[in-house]
Amino acid sequence: MGDTRQVRGGPQRPRGSDLRAPARTRPGSRSGTRGPATKTRRTAKTRDVNQTGGRRKRAARRHGWWRRRFFPALGYLTSIGLWGMVGVLGIVVLFTQGMPDVRSLVTPDRRPAITLVAEDGSVIHRYGDLAGETVSVQDLPDSLIAAVLAIEDRRFYSHLGIDPRGIARAVVAFVEAGRVVQGGSTITQQLAKNLFLSPERTLHRKIQEALLAIWLEVNYTKDEILSAYLNRVYLGAGTYGVDAAARTYFGVPATEVNLEQSAILAGLLRAPSRYSPATNPDLAQQRAETVLAAMVDAGFLTDEMRAAGTAL
Repeated sequence: MGDTRQVRGGPQRPRGSDLRAPARTRPGSRSGTRGPATKTRRTAKTRDVNQTGGRRKRAARRHGWWRRRFFPALGYLTSIGLWGMVGVLGIVVLFTQGMPDVRSLVTPDRRPAITLVAEDGSVIHRYGDLAGETVSVQDLPDSLIAAVLAIEDRRFYSHLGIDPRGIARAVVAFVEAGRVVQGGSTITQQLAKNLFLSPERTLHRKIQEALLAIWLEVNYTKDEILSAYLNRVYLGAGTYGVDAAARTYFGVPATEVNLEQSAILAGLLRAPSRYSPATNPDLAQQRAETVLAAMVDAGFLTDEMRAAGTAL
């Protein structure tokens, strides 16, 4: 037994024995307080939760911004569209005031024609408008139809009454030649112009003609429009329509004209008085050559057929 020392007033303790502090729990042990690893996991988990919540908040803010911007913009665009439609409708109503009666498209108004004939049967004079038989494009020679389309409106069967390409082509030709070489109006526009009783040349009238041309394209077929045009157009010497012109200039109906006669008739469309074969045969022939060249350029006629004068 070891030596003991008597301490007065207190308990005895062994000599040389070490007084030790209570044992500490190792980090990560199951007993005792939780260690740094547990705190690290908790911190990481908290960070993940915070990050996820932050992303959700940012996404919510983005979606909220999109909704705040999209719906007002949609409302503005809708309002603009509605007011635009109202404006267009108002313009259409404004310019359709005073439009011609399209019923005259089928039955054109003509002055009564009076012809004074001598005893030998020769015509002394004519008064009024001379109109021939009403014809359709199905009854006319292909050479006449091709001549009219080549010189007046090559894209007639593909445009919608107004041809931007034709207008641009006419402008380019005017700039290059320094004068009006070809027109920019389609056959449908020319028919719309012929429906008006007065030859007024104003912006208001041009807009009316364009609207009427579109209306004609919607309500009539291409063949009906072309037939109406060829039956109404003025071709000089008081004649209206290709049949009256063919009978007056060549003594045959329009259904029997040949290639050269077709070119002459088509050449009259621009300036009937200037290119009339009755008063200016040389100019009429020159104009006919221009028409034939246009037919070749458009692919309606070959050089061989032109040289031989062969009808289509």
